[in-house]
Order: sequence, then C-alpha cells, then structure tokens
Amino acid sequence: MQRERLEVDVVIVGAGPAGLSAAIRLKQLATQAGTDLNICIVEKGAEVGAHILSGAVIEPHALNELIPDWQEKKAPVTTLATADYFYFLTEKHKFRLPTPPQMHNKGNYIVSLSNFCRWLGEQATEAGINIFPGFAATELLFDSNQGVIGIATGDMGRDKSGQPDNQFQPGIEIHAKQVILAEGCRGSLTKQLDKKRGITQNCQPQTYGIGIKELWQIAPEHHQTGTVIHSVGWPMDRKTYGGSFLYHMDNHQLAVGFVVGLDYENPYLNPFAELQRLKTHPSFRPLFESGQRIGYGARALNEGGYQSIPELSVPGLLIIGDSAGFLNVPKIKGTHLAMKSGIVAAESLFSAIQTNQLELPINYRAALEKTWLMPELYRARNIRPAFRSGLFMGLAYAAIDTYLLRGRAPWTLKNHADYSCLKPAASCTPIVYPKPDGKITFDKLSSVFLSNTFHEENQPCHLKLANPELAISSNFAVYDSPEQRYCPAGVYEIVQTDNGQPKLQINAQNCIHCKTCDTKDPNQNITWVPPEGGGGPNYNGM
Repeated sequence: MQRERLEVDVVIVGAGPAGLSAAIRLKQLATQAGTDLNICIVEKGAEVGAHILSGAVIEPHALNELIPDWQEKKAPVTTLATADYFYFLTEKHKFRLPTPPQMHNKGNYIVSLSNFCRWLGEQATEAGINIFPGFAATELLFDSNQGVIGIATGDMGRDKSGQPDNQFQPGIEIHAKQVILAEGCRGSLTKQLDKKRGITQNCQPQTYGIGIKELWQIAPEHHQTGTVIHSVGWPMDRKTYGGSFLYHMDNHQLAVGFVVGLDYENPYLNPFAELQRLKTHPSFRPLFESGQRIGYGARALNEGGYQSIPELSVPGLLIIGDSAGFLNVPKIKGTHLAMKSGIVAAESLFSAIQTNQLELPINYRAALEKTWLMPELYRARNIRPAFRSGLFMGLAYAAIDTYLLRGRAPWTLKNHADYSCLKPAASCTPIVYPKPDGKITFDKLSSVFLSNTFHEENQPCHLKLANPELAISSNFAVYDSPEQRYCPAGVYEIVQTDNGQPKLQINAQNCIHCKTCDTKDPNQNITWVPPEGGGGPNYNGM
C-alpha cells in the first residue's frame, strides 16, 4: 500500500510548548499580513499534553509576548510562587542555604505543564491550526540535494515481526515548505538529521539528566500554596549531580521530583529509588504520611547548555525547544526558552516566506542571539559542568560564577558524553535501597500504572538493540545490566533462559518514553524509536 501524501506550508513535529508557540506565532503573523498559511502539528501522544512532563515553575515573559491576554483567556497559570527555600540535606537534617539568584521565583508560576500545553493546543486550534494527535513522525524526507521536504508518520497495524496485520494502515507523507522539529529531548528525527547532516559536529556533546516526578494530594495542614523548595545533598553521593524539588500547587497538591545527572559513574545507582529515599527524609516525610500519590512520570532533560547547542537550521528545517537543548540548568527552567525559540523561529520563517528565501537555511540562530534567550544560556554555561568535580566544588564555583564573574568568565567549560562515564560494576560499591512500603515509597510497576501508559502489545518493539549480544557480553558481564536500574519504568529485566543463561527481556509496553536508555547505555547499543502513534503515557496534571 502506498502512503497518502498531504501538502502543507509548515509541518511542526511535537505539540509541546515550543511547537505550539511556533504555530501560534506563525498564524498571528500571517493574519496580520492578510495571508494564510496551512500549518499542521503532528503529535505522537494520544492527545495534546499526554506526553508532557515537567516540574514545573515557569517564567511568564515568553507567554506575555505570545498571548498578552492569557489571563483573560483563562490559561491554567494561576499559582503564583510566593516563597523560595534551598536546602542542603544530610540523612537526618537539613540546612538552609542562600537561594541562588537564578532560582528566585518572584513573579513566576507553579503549573502543570501537561495542562498548560492542552490550553495552548486549544488556542492553536481556535486560530485555525490543524493538530493531529496520535501520529508519530518517524522519518524525515529529503530531496536530491539533502534538503528537508517533509516528514512521514509511522505505520499502524504491524505485528511483532513487522508484518502487516489485518488492521494495517500505512503512514502518511506530509510535504511542507518548512519542517520545524519540536519533538523534545533526544528527539528521534533530530538524531536522524544529525546522522544525515552532522548538525552536532561543531558543538560539544549534549549531556542529560533524568527527572522523576510524583504528584501527591496532601493534607491541608501541610500545604503551603506557592511554596517552592529545592535541595541538594542526601540521598545522592557527593560526586553525583542531582537534587530535588517540591512545589506546592493549588488544590492541596504537591509535585515532588528528583533529578539525577546521567553522567553518574556507579552502575548500581537507581534514580527512581533515590526519589523514594528522598521522601523518607525527616523534613519531608510528614508531607506524605497523610497524603495520597495520584500521578507519576519521568523524562530525560538536556543539561549541556550553550556549548552543546547544535546547528539549528538546514535547508527546509528548523530546530526549536528541547530538541535544540534550550534549558537553563541553574534556573531549573526551560519552558520560557522553548516558547521563545518557537516565537523567534516563527518570525524568522515568516520573513523568509515573505521574501521567498526558503531554499536557503534560515539563520534564526542570529535572531536568537539578539533576544534575551542566548545571552541567558551563555551566562549559565559553566555552572553545570563545574559539578563534575563534585557537589562542594560545584557549589563553590557556582557562587563565584554567579556573584563575581556574573556568567562572563573568559572560559567555557567542556561537556562530555554521559554514556562514557559509567564505571565497571567490579570497581563500584552496590547501593542497597530499602524495600518500598506502599504508603510513602513504591515500586516501579505500581508507579507506571499511575502514568496511564498503554501500548498495543502486538507491534514491533520500539527499543532497538544494534547488537543484541552486547546486552549480556558487556552490559551484564561488565556493568551488571544498569538498564535495570536507570530505567524508571521496569522496561529492562534480566531473566534466566531454560538452560540457566541470563537474557535481557524488554518489556516495551511499560515504556514511558523518557529516552534515558538511548542516552545512558554504555555501548550506545539501545536506540529509542517512536512506537505506534497514541501509545505511551497519558499525563494529566503532571
């Protein structure tokens, strides 16, 4: 069966804050100019917001630029941050530290990013933008000169062996004057583009963290609407980058999460279990003892910063948001950057359309440099790499960089690939984690249940092993199969075959699309590709 072909002016991959902002701004510009643009967004989640997860505290200035009357339009941005606390934790105590200027949240809002994107999606739809949820973009389309001319969505209805079943539907080709990649962290099409065009050859390696989050309904007497709490120290060791957040949302809800830098060395480290331990700290435990966990999710996040931003445009294509690595690590924020990059990309693209210059790469990076986005990332560029020297050296450097150098150091610290940092299991000490109690601490499978994750089981596995033998000869034999621990959803499991030999079992139906395996596997043997559209988590309120 041949693919159906659809012609549009602009196709955007991903209905997150970056992609939706780009679409809305493009439509605004076209309306102001009295022209029309056929803009469509393809989104692999079952609905807009289904795959969106973040802390999240957002700075509203990009939103103010895009939709100045967002309050009148009832955006779900209502919980004003009222207090900031920053703690160093030991196992039994906490010590308040000065809150770094980047982490001051006066004027910012605590939000559910999944709900915020649903609202942005409504604004886009009202503006006449076509959004196609449940369609996973799986392929970039190129012309004979290696320029991008569109995307193709994945087939539906293939069985585990890859053969069409009785409900088979081929993917569709969407041809466009311009493609915008807004597919989030570690995007599969962005990786395809890099292999084809080498967009990362002139920047430093992107580095990542994994963020794991739970949503709780807590007792009113423990709730302080608008309070923002961050911590470093316990339960992490002093060499590994990581920290926690607790955000008091409205309706007596509490977002609690833990972020671990994926350049950690010990293969026995389990980021999911670190979050569970955090909740048992004497300072935090009372918040959860009378509460109920109502949500769970995880995702990888970019930590490379300014020096890891790839080439942002090639003929026919722009890269925005997390696909480009726009995250301010010291601020622990990226939504404002994602939205701003979408706005600037839209303005640069519309200018190229008006002047009929679409055959050339659109140099929207130059436009970004003239806004507040690139200077903000530049000033923050050295803080995350400094923590490779350990927690205390990192804090000391961050203080010097922030208060004395003010982000203008005459040097730029280098990044390194996360997967290269893992040490053999024989040289590391196993970490013994307490068993979950089912009240405050939990196991992975009960957590995945709260993420509303669903995949059609009779489909090809979307977690590809380049060399299946390495799963045992290297990952198991050398590193004690760290994928069993760094995966926050219990996807990877070592089982015994009938003859007593170890075998890697991949429970792909559990996958919550965090893409940590694609990043941290020590042999870069695992590749995450999109499963059938509509699969994966369905976050609500996260």
